[in-house]
Amino acid sequence: MLIFEAQRDARGATRRLVLAFAVTVVALVLLVNGSLALAWGLTWGFWVAGELMLPRHFLAVNTALVLLFVLGGWWVETSRLRSAGGQRLAEQLGARLAQPSGNADEQRFANIVDEMAIASGLRRPQAMVLARDARINAFAAGWNADDAVVAVTQGALDHLTREELQGLVAHEFSHIVEGDTRLNMRLIGMVFGLEMLYRLGQQLSQPDENDRRLAAALLGLGLMAAGWLGWLAGHALQAAVSRQREYLADARAVQWTRSRDGLGGVLRKAMSQRSQAPASRPLGSHVQHMLLISEHEDKMSDWLDSHPTLEQRVRRIYGRAQGPLPLARADDREDHAAPASGATTAPGAADHPDPGWKLV
Repeated sequence: MLIFEAQRDARGATRRLVLAFAVTVVALVLLVNGSLALAWGLTWGFWVAGELMLPRHFLAVNTALVLLFVLGGWWVETSRLRSAGGQRLAEQLGARLAQPSGNADEQRFANIVDEMAIASGLRRPQAMVLARDARINAFAAGWNADDAVVAVTQGALDHLTREELQGLVAHEFSHIVEGDTRLNMRLIGMVFGLEMLYRLGQQLSQPDENDRRLAAALLGLGLMAAGWLGWLAGHALQAAVSRQREYLADARAVQWTRSRDGLGGVLRKAMSQRSQAPASRPLGSHVQHMLLISEHEDKMSDWLDSHPTLEQRVRRIYGRAQGPLPLARADDREDHAAPASGATTAPGAADHPDPGWKLV
């Protein structure tokens, strides 16, 4: 597959999935109206002689209620995430600013961030470190390039060569350049709005002291059923969008570094580390879509996973399956104190005559 074709396919798939979110909201409105009409009939309409009639403005009120909760919840949650900013969010996850003056590995990381900012034409994001996380991972956060951060774990600093760390940083830069951090915040808000509708039904279905809220309970159960189906569809669409953006960021990383062994080595070392016992406490499920490598995999269905599998991503990069790499790295700490340059030095991929993405 050509590298630019891979990027174009990922962007096209994202547009279709975002459109599917709008279709999901429309389907949810219809489902809620149908559920509440059935609940109305069971509690009142079927027991009254004559033609079954819904209350006046029944459909209009239900539709307005659904949109109020879904779009209002989306706006509230998105505004909250936007106001937090990238650095504050990273700090909430346990990250701190990189300290290049006192640590050679963090100096190397800061230099690579400088180099990648020049190569991508992007304003330099804050370089941050999750110093207590021994796993190989990273994330980018921020509403836009002005408040963006790139954070890496201590495990990434310990186990990755310079070329591999460069591929990792390039992947995260792609998320910033392509607006994935902002898109993810909006999708989180939409799923939150869908969940709010379920919570409303849950409240209505609770009985009173004398258990005399049969009508409200049936209406609440109808909202819960519709809200749960809407939330599940929204969550699945969010995961599908996230998987496409990961493929796009992988392709961008190969394009910018001109090397498959950089990011490919990161993913293959993560495959090796995955078989070991967890060395750190996992980050929350609400931030899994932000990470380079997901720490949670759905045990029932991969359509709820926020990331493609490591094997799938490695196969796309190399064009064939590749096994894990050992975590040990050569001591390649050269040029830590050197100022950043515009060139992103990375070895070529001559050892792999059958590439997955062709660098053209």
